[in-house]
Amino acid sequence: MTLFEVWGPRPERVRVEVDGTAHPMTRSADGWWRADLPARSGARYGYLLDDDPTVLPDPRSARQPDGVHGRSAVHTLDPAGWTDAGWTGRPLAGAILYELHVGTFTPEGTFGAAIEHLDHLVELGVTMVELMPVNAFDGTHNWGYDGVLWYAVHEPYGGPDGLQRFVNACHARGLAVALDVVHNHLGPSGNYLPRFAPYLTEGRNTWGQSLNLDGPDSDPVRRFIIENALRWLRDFHIDALRLDAVHALVDRTATHLLAELAADTESLAAHVRRPLTLIAESDLNDPKLITPRAAGGYGLTGQWNDDLHHAVHTAVSGERQGYYADFGSLRCLAHTLTHGFFHVGTYSSFRGRTHGRPLDTRFVPASALLAYTCTHDQIGNRAIGDRPSAYLTDGQLAIKAALVLFSAYTPMLFMGEEWGARTPFQFFTSHTDPVIGAATGTGRKAEFAEHGWDTADVPDPQDPETFLRSKLDWSEPQQKRHVELLSCYRKLIALRRERIEMTDPWLTRVSVDYDENARWIAVRRGPLVLVCNLSEKQVTVPVAGVSLLSWEPATESVSATAIPGHSFVILENP
Repeated sequence: MTLFEVWGPRPERVRVEVDGTAHPMTRSADGWWRADLPARSGARYGYLLDDDPTVLPDPRSARQPDGVHGRSAVHTLDPAGWTDAGWTGRPLAGAILYELHVGTFTPEGTFGAAIEHLDHLVELGVTMVELMPVNAFDGTHNWGYDGVLWYAVHEPYGGPDGLQRFVNACHARGLAVALDVVHNHLGPSGNYLPRFAPYLTEGRNTWGQSLNLDGPDSDPVRRFIIENALRWLRDFHIDALRLDAVHALVDRTATHLLAELAADTESLAAHVRRPLTLIAESDLNDPKLITPRAAGGYGLTGQWNDDLHHAVHTAVSGERQGYYADFGSLRCLAHTLTHGFFHVGTYSSFRGRTHGRPLDTRFVPASALLAYTCTHDQIGNRAIGDRPSAYLTDGQLAIKAALVLFSAYTPMLFMGEEWGARTPFQFFTSHTDPVIGAATGTGRKAEFAEHGWDTADVPDPQDPETFLRSKLDWSEPQQKRHVELLSCYRKLIALRRERIEMTDPWLTRVSVDYDENARWIAVRRGPLVLVCNLSEKQVTVPVAGVSLLSWEPATESVSATAIPGHSFVILENP
């Protein structure tokens, strides 16, 4: 027998259709409808609300073989399919993350094909693979942030069984798995949840209606989100979750949803006897997210640090448009390398107001902040989705890598950056509703037209070629022009792993010197010092030591080091 249950306080009658036959359901006082029925694995089912003949998918569907508009399928992961009984997990501290999009990581765009490239990540030195969202969304390809059935795994990637095999393969190689999850909105196509219950409010954020986290009937909505997160960690053996845009979660209750999730995750970690990690994406520069609950915070493990990305990118590239306006100086870079955030109760010209709050390093180690030179956002949300490799020299790319991998923060790479991939990563969708598809393309062009871009240059998200252009070219890592950069990444990661100074998580042990005019910066961590020359011409820096690693050979003397343009050197001076 299979228990079919769905929370549906809005309809007066709910029936479950299983393989074409409708069955009545019984409603309990709390708005849940249930029916215990015989059903084979793979049986197609859905719900009929009141007198509407439309069969709707299960809001908690485990599998959607025919897409988000089709019927759900009865599915349970095979316990015998797990091969990772010896896996003990990995903490965030000391990790090297690698963000990838399953659909564009390989030509095939599947979990199975991604497994074939895991050894490359192991050789690179990666310890945790971060998947962009794999929940079920409308169409065949998408970034994944338009999910509408959060419990199901996108079928074209390989469905739930494919994800299980991928996690097994990662754990067999010593790789932890992080998964990007989106709980701040639902996608525009295939969202049938409001037909069942008040999942949404009248409030809106950038991407759609807000989730009902603190209004009437919000308790089951909160559990819907928390149980979804725990499902990935428990049922799929996922090691970490990246929580998308948590600043868009509007929750005015005494215990914020994130604090509640952190407490439940901690309980689950004790039960499964391995570390479980929660990493927030936040636009707030608010240390409360990663401050322990005992110290008044939410107790999340980590969060993305866009300030460091902006500080590194602007200092190296010279770009200053949009939200980069306040960044670019070496003073800014030095402050961010030693204080976590740049805006810490300071004026943000992009926002037109004071922004952020300082970290309290008594409670928050630097390893709680993720550092990166590229992410899906920082590439894909550019007008043409161009990577830094399209407009920077290889030496500048190496400097960016060194600044991140030498920092006290937890590094994260974006797929292909390690060899300076020349393929773009563009914004792509495949909405089956032509109205939504057209609106997505029009909105994208209008957004960049406001910033002075020629709309003819902005790719159409609905054009299949936009998706195909974004796939990695796996012949590139073997090409001569990419080999040197890939070797540099491997050596930087190896040095980080070998030297305890490079994983020391306390910012109080990091110091920075710089010369704004000569364009050099020196980052000290114990006896090690990273010196970067951001200018095109050779500079002599008053820092001495023995060279451990460099992009171009540096010339050392007793009291100084001469560094070629667009290059770096890591020195040891005990």
